[in-house]
Amino acid sequence: MWYNVPNMEIRDTFDHLCDGSSSLSRSQLYLLSDLSRDELSLLAERWPTIETSRRRQLMEALVQIAEVNFTVDFNAIFRLGLLDQDADVRAQSVDGLWEDRNPGLVDALLDLVVSDPSILVRAAAATGLGRFVLAAELEELEEETGDKVVQALRQVIEDRKEALEPRRRAVESISYSGAAGVEDLIAQAYHDSVEKMRISAIFSMGRSVDPVWGPAVLGELASANPEMRFEAARACGELELTEAVPNLISMIGDQDREVQQAAISALGKIGGQEARRALRLCCESEDEVIAAAGEEALGELELTAGLLISLLDEDE
Repeated sequence: MWYNVPNMEIRDTFDHLCDGSSSLSRSQLYLLSDLSRDELSLLAERWPTIETSRRRQLMEALVQIAEVNFTVDFNAIFRLGLLDQDADVRAQSVDGLWEDRNPGLVDALLDLVVSDPSILVRAAAATGLGRFVLAAELEELEEETGDKVVQALRQVIEDRKEALEPRRRAVESISYSGAAGVEDLIAQAYHDSVEKMRISAIFSMGRSVDPVWGPAVLGELASANPEMRFEAARACGELELTEAVPNLISMIGDQDREVQQAAISALGKIGGQEARRALRLCCESEDEVIAAAGEEALGELELTAGLLISLLDEDE
């Protein structure tokens, strides 16, 4: 019943979504931002008539737009996608909601992480719950809700019948928590026989911002696996490990591009004269990637230093 639709543009956009013979128009997708209740209701009615491949393309496009344009709001559509019959659509919908911190989303994610038949969706939900663990730690979420999330993630991690991907993502998410036993879960993940889980453990060590993990993180900077070196370098930055600076400087010459960039970024977070000199040299590099990464990291370092000076001046 189109009389509920406020304007012709929305009508045309919904028709366009249902037309699998045409390519998705980015300009029309922007009209899906901040839909009214009536518009969303009408879209929900037409949703089952959109081909599965088209719904996948739509969600992927909306996620990409939302990542680069913070003025759009597709959350209503992403929430609609959580109920989709297709696992890829559900997983993309969870990813699209990465900035949604509405406590009302918690129960939906908990349901997905526990009962969704797709490993992909359960893993995405486990990752999505991480921001609510952090919110609870920052006292931005009710303690009872935070405890419920941590308990659910703990059950996922300890369920040996669960697939690797949801379990490792649950470890990463729970690492925000200071609850009793979380440190043990990270340690167990680090000693797991599967390297992917150990990589997640290193990621979690950095996210926990707990200096107790310093030796483990430093040791992995020399790993043969570039993915492990990347996470170790990133974790050094999160933990602000000054003793890692010489190794991170040498890693600027790593054969892996992402490792190089992670090392440069970490130097910007750690700071100090040695790190600053290295970053200035990066800025002068003929390698455009290294130069750009160096400029960004040096900018972050200088900004942090400026903020610290301002705070000290205020104290005086």
